[in-house]
This record gives sequence, C-alpha cells and structure tokens, in this order.
Amino acid sequence: MTKLHRLLLALLTITLLATACASDAETSEETTTSESEPATDETADPADTGFVYADPFGVFELDPSSAFGTENILLQNVYETLTYFNPPGSDELLSPGLAESWSSSDDSLTWTFNLREGVTFHDGSPLDAAAVIASLQRTIDLDLGAAFILLPVVEMTAIDDLTVEFALEWPTPLDLAMSSNYGAYIMGPDAVTQDADWFNAGNANGTGPYTISSYSPAESTVLTQFEDYWGGWDDGQITEVEIQLVEDPVLAEQMVRNGDADYTYNLPFDSYTALEGEEAVSVVRGQSMTNLFGMLNHERLSPEMREALVLSFPYDDIVTSLYGGEATRAQGIIPQAVWGSSPDLDLPETDLDRAAELVAAAGADGSSITYSFDAGTTEQQQIGEVWKANLATIGIDLVLEPLTFDARLELAQSDPANAQDIFTMFWFPTIVSPYDFMFSLFHSEDAPFFNLGYYSNEDFDFAIDDADALTATDRDAAIALFQEAQQILLDDHAAVFMVDVPDVAVIASDIDGHVQNPAYANVVRFHNLTRG
Repeated sequence: MTKLHRLLLALLTITLLATACASDAETSEETTTSESEPATDETADPADTGFVYADPFGVFELDPSSAFGTENILLQNVYETLTYFNPPGSDELLSPGLAESWSSSDDSLTWTFNLREGVTFHDGSPLDAAAVIASLQRTIDLDLGAAFILLPVVEMTAIDDLTVEFALEWPTPLDLAMSSNYGAYIMGPDAVTQDADWFNAGNANGTGPYTISSYSPAESTVLTQFEDYWGGWDDGQITEVEIQLVEDPVLAEQMVRNGDADYTYNLPFDSYTALEGEEAVSVVRGQSMTNLFGMLNHERLSPEMREALVLSFPYDDIVTSLYGGEATRAQGIIPQAVWGSSPDLDLPETDLDRAAELVAAAGADGSSITYSFDAGTTEQQQIGEVWKANLATIGIDLVLEPLTFDARLELAQSDPANAQDIFTMFWFPTIVSPYDFMFSLFHSEDAPFFNLGYYSNEDFDFAIDDADALTATDRDAAIALFQEAQQILLDDHAAVFMVDVPDVAVIASDIDGHVQNPAYANVVRFHNLTRG
C-alpha cells in the first residue's frame, strides 16, 4: 500500500488548526524519555527491550521525500520533522521537534525556525540550517508524495547555522506543515544527494532514535537503537524493533494473543471485543481522522451510473453491522474530527428504487462494475459483499477485485479508461487540514496520482485553493469555502463516502508509554515505550 494504501487513519478536534498560526512553542516533545546518556546495562535481557509490530500492509517505499503510505510507521522513527503534532487532549497543538521554537510575521508570510543544538544525523554529521534547507528543497524538486505541503515556499534562508527563515507566496500555518506525516522529514547531507533506489535498498540517514539494520519489504524490517540520539535513552526503553509484514488478520490476532507480536491493527471488529478479555493484550482506541470511501471512475461511469452507485450503498447497515456501532457515517470527505467538516451537508440516503431507475435510464441493466479493494483488508471486502447484494437487486453485478495496494495503484494510474470502476481507499491526514483530503484526492491532475476517480471540476479546484490560502488569516472564510467544496463533490457524485473509521489497535499489556495519535496513523513511537 501507500499513503493511502495503507492507509488508513488519523484524527483530531475541530480546534486543531485554531492556534497553528504564529505559534511560539516552548513545551517539550511528548515523550517519557530523559536527556541521559545511552543505557549501558549489559546484563539486561535483550528480549525485554525488543518489540514486534505486526504490520498488515508492509513498508515498500523508503524515500522520505516521496513516501506517501504506511511507510510512516518506519519513517517517523528514523527521521524527524521540525515540529510534532500532539495527541488529542494535549495542552498545546504542536510540540518542538528538531526546531526548539518558531515564530511568524503578522501576515504569516515569513516564518523563522530555531533549531536544536547538538543534534546529529546517524552518520555523525550535525543538524544545521543547511541540512534543513537541502532536505526540504529535495522534496520540492522531486514534487512527489506530499510535496504539496511546501507549495507556498518561495525561498529558504539560513540566517545562521541554527536558524532557518522561510518566505511564502501566500499565508500558511507553516508550523503545522512542518509536523506533517509526510514530506517534511529532515535527512543528512549525504542522503539528500541520493536517489530513490539508494533509500529503497534499506539505506537511511536521519536524526531519529532508530536506524535501519535490515530491510526485506516482503518479510520484515529491523530497526536498531541510535545510541547518540539527542533525546537520550533510559534503561528499559525499546532498543530493537521488528516490523513484520503480516497480511492475514487471523494470523496477526494469533500473534498478539500468543506474545509473538506486540502491536497490530486492521483486525475484524468483532476480534477487538474478544481480545478485551485477554490478560496479555490491551485494546487501545483513539479519536479517528481516517475515512473510507470509494472513488468513482469518471472516465468509465456515466453521471447516471455514478448517482445509482451512490444511492445503492448500504450506509446505515455498514455503520451498525460491520463496525458494531463504533464507526460513524462519513459526512463527505472530511472526517468529523478534522476542522472544516460539516454536519449540514446534503447527504444521499440509500434508495434502491431510484437507483434502479437511473440504471435503466443509463441502459446499464445487467452490466458489471469492478470494485477494487486491498487484499487482506477485511472491512473493505465485507463492505463489498454487502454492497454487491444491494446492487444485485437492481441488475448490477459488483465484481470484487482484491489486489495488493501497489498493484491496484499501478493499474489505476496507468489507463483510467481501462481501470477499475470503484477504487476503495482509506485516507488519513498528511497535515490535519481539509485541504490535504481534498487536494490529494480530488484536485484536477494532468496524470492520475491519488485522484483515482479522475475527477475534475474547476469550481471545486478554485474553492479549495482559495480556502487553503485563507487558512492562516481568515479561518471562518476558509471553512465556508471548504464546506462549499464538499457539497460540490457530493452533488457531482465524485465518490461514495462511506464511514469515518474507528481508530482501534491491540498492544501487549506489558508495554507502557504508547498513545494513539490520529495525526500519525498507525505510528508507534517506539522510543516512548518501556516493557513493564
């Protein structure tokens, strides 16, 4: 999978960005570690400081400038960003990362970030302003993945070795952008000059608490403690992590039950209920900023057929049955925990009679529709099966097509006219902003990247671009435009907006220090953990 593949999740409250402009952070990063020297207790049992993450989707793209999928579970532990988005309920929206403090001009067009002293990359080279500028410029130049978070940046200047100034083309809460799940990673000077093949061979050079000691994308990746990490180490912290690819949710559940894995997610929702009674594991829940939707192919499907598909979807059945009441129906593309969402949109309801009329008007009775979903993703498959039953009553055969996310993405990006009819996908935020969801998935594109319904509407494009430019200076006006754009998507039947997905995972009960953070979907910050 990839940021979307694998997608799946992230979250926060409606005040998320309210304080994002002109922050001047003084709090320390949310972590339980100390500033002590690395632990040197050679008598410690290595098993006590190891951790196994059973990953349902895998880690297939390691270039920090272009990765845009579930690679975040690895990259967030190997690389770091200037700021860090705090979990829901925190006193501050952001914490310092590689930047100790930051400020902006009144018009939010100039931002200044003051870097930490004494931070080194994994190869021993120092963190400085030049490294920050080179890292972000590489992402801008490649223009892949989440590079759009840096679109407003017109100039970056090293004021001194530990101070970077950014000049923007339009006002943007850049402190928020610098906490991004993707595209904001800072890498060492040697890494900046490398291509994707170098990274995807398992090479890395970040400032994070772990280095990559082995990498086999189809099997497992091993991370090892970076002893000179600026955050320090205490006895008992996790020093080695194995990220195992475990696509079968039944096997993943067995592994956490038996103690062969310490963390997993993407289990059937009835499994979590059963696991809550197990002494060896804990079920953890967080606010969700992840949604699930089916993008409708505008090259293959007529307006009538798109509307028929929207009206045939079993919205209430999916929420109450598949998710056991833990999910909520999607209110358009923006999860309800993200600022800019709206409870007042004109949402469609299931109406099979009207859907049948539209199918007949389109002359499509008896036709087949392909439903592309991630192999091994139980909820996507079950949703397809329930939807298939509905469509069968109106003369449409929904053909379920399970493939790996990479295979689906390659097919969808190659030829829209011969691609899937419905591309089912999870999305969680890059930045906690409506623009991330709307730009990444529905903004017009010359070639398909993640707009896999091949949707294009100039009014929509203008609305979200203008809203993004207003985000830092007139939040109310930005929200109004984002909500207008969401209604455009609904009126155009751009996609079937299914559910806001619950954020649920399983962790070994003897692990302390983990907090679900919807801004970094499925990420475990291993440096924060100890085994009790």
